[in-house]
Amino acid sequence: MFILTKISDLVQVTPGDFEKKSRQAIEDNINAKYSNRVIQKIGLCICMYDLIWASEGLIGHGTGLVNINVEFRLLVFRPFKGETIVGKISSATPEGIHIRTDFFEEIFVHFKELPESTEFDHNQKVWTWNMEEGEDRIFYDKNEMVRLQVIDEVWHDQAPDSTADDAAEKAKKISPYNVRGTMMKEGLGVCLWWDG
Repeated sequence: MFILTKISDLVQVTPGDFEKKSRQAIEDNINAKYSNRVIQKIGLCICMYDLIWASEGLIGHGTGLVNINVEFRLLVFRPFKGETIVGKISSATPEGIHIRTDFFEEIFVHFKELPESTEFDHNQKVWTWNMEEGEDRIFYDKNEMVRLQVIDEVWHDQAPDSTADDAAEKAKKISPYNVRGTMMKEGLGVCLWWDG
């Protein structure tokens, strides 16, 4: 679910950060730049893990910024295909179930990846599973903890558009990184069904 990835970059330390120790100023700048950001084909960056190397700082002409070449490792969220993860149901639609974790909200289970004899209840806006004839229905209720298996990931390049308003509106609609899952195997689905 979490991986370490190595990155080389140029960090610019502002004069306001000169009172900090060099290592702390570099770490703060890296975290400000990368934390909670998606890097295409790498994943969602959580935070800097460690600093591998840093060059001598060079002061930029006329800016007062100190430019430092750095090499560091980031802790990144990117579950691998076949991995089982746990999350909470955030909403349900006729297309499937949307799931979130404490820090990631773009997990989706399509209705074709739910067990057979699963139906969408339009009145309650939940999916239900009819296990056998004569038995009660089991609900995929909102905020229930669920277990799912990752089957795919979807990447959307967030290329800048011509106008800032259009770009901001488009970014709200399309997430740069989505995880697709399944609940068709035994042990997957609402955790209470299997753990109880």
